[in-house]
Amino acid sequence: MKIAPFPAFIAALLLAGCSSGIIPESGPANASRPPATQPSAPSGGQAAQPIPSTPNATLPAATPAGDGSNAAGLGIVRGPQIGALGIRENRARAALSAFRTSCPGLLRRVDQSALTLNDEWRPACDASKSWSGDAVSFFATYLDAVQVGDGKAFATGYFEPEIEGSRTRRAGFNVPVYGRPNDLVDVDLSQWGDAYKGKKIRGKVSGSKFTLYDDRGMIDDKGLAGRAPVIAWAKDPVEFFFLQIQGSGRLRAPDGSIMRIGYASQNGRSYTGIGRLMKDRGLLGPGESSMQGIVGWLNRNPAQGKAIMNENKSYVFFNELTGAGPLGAMGYPVVGNTSVAADRKFVPLGAPVFLSMDRAEPNGIWVAQDTGGAIKGSNRFDTFWGAGARARALAGGMAARGAALLFLPKQSVTRLGL
Repeated sequence: MKIAPFPAFIAALLLAGCSSGIIPESGPANASRPPATQPSAPSGGQAAQPIPSTPNATLPAATPAGDGSNAAGLGIVRGPQIGALGIRENRARAALSAFRTSCPGLLRRVDQSALTLNDEWRPACDASKSWSGDAVSFFATYLDAVQVGDGKAFATGYFEPEIEGSRTRRAGFNVPVYGRPNDLVDVDLSQWGDAYKGKKIRGKVSGSKFTLYDDRGMIDDKGLAGRAPVIAWAKDPVEFFFLQIQGSGRLRAPDGSIMRIGYASQNGRSYTGIGRLMKDRGLLGPGESSMQGIVGWLNRNPAQGKAIMNENKSYVFFNELTGAGPLGAMGYPVVGNTSVAADRKFVPLGAPVFLSMDRAEPNGIWVAQDTGGAIKGSNRFDTFWGAGARARALAGGMAARGAALLFLPKQSVTRLGL
């Protein structure tokens, strides 16, 4: 996912409004997350038809214990026994593997949700290294389920796209894939006081002034010659636009070889969801608010589509990925049908999450290994579906509502008085 890179969650991003001028939080960190392997382009195919499901009822919400800016302040209540949730063993095994991968991060990172302390994860992490029993029992033995706030969940989806591209410029491949520009500057505002803690901006130095970096339209029209390396060339500007939203993906060359690219940086400009603009302007007909519908309209109206895409001034820069991936915000590979992006203020990154939604596909256990620019607030999730036509179809139309539970160490739940 997610941008560093933009989580994916394409439909939510496309329909999201403008973000602030602060650097957007990214989806995948290094490999794509944002994070398909089918040779079909984003413009092809349809969103998957939802499989209806009846979600579990949420629990009565706890009285907020603070200002609601994180999970602890929003209030939590104890959930059902994990063993009674009906978790499928195959999903639990995949989640256990992802949890095991996430443990080093759980043991060293400050939990911004204020729900857990690092050492409280240690018993589960230590046991995960050699656990040989069924995976559901592992989670039931070391963790307890809790509900954050009212527990009402909303889930979108993201995937790792694959588009046509080439390492070298050739006929028909004219869209540059830029690496990080040498004149792009990151500024940590926390140096100017606690009021700016955790906030950063990006821009460039022009003379004696720090100014905004070039926006999408400026980069597309004038390029970045001498300022940024071109690491590859894409064939279709619309496909590349969507890959930038995902934050990473794969370029398939004419000879069939694959180059994987991931988020390197972003120009610091605010993100604007073009789907919302198009919907407000009456450009999208019934059923066209999905990724597939929006892409179809852009392809049918290339001149107007380019102008609309330029209204999203955010621009993502890439590097080539050679290791495992795509990587999520924790720096670990995200896994299709297993990894989910969440807001770290409401979910400890690395924690298991249980979703019970009004469509069956996302139901079950996930592990929060990623974040995303549009994935904000409690019980807001972006499910990662992997690569390929199925992943694209599921992610492009994913919009599920229901109930969510977090799995926390038993010691944390006891300390929180539940």
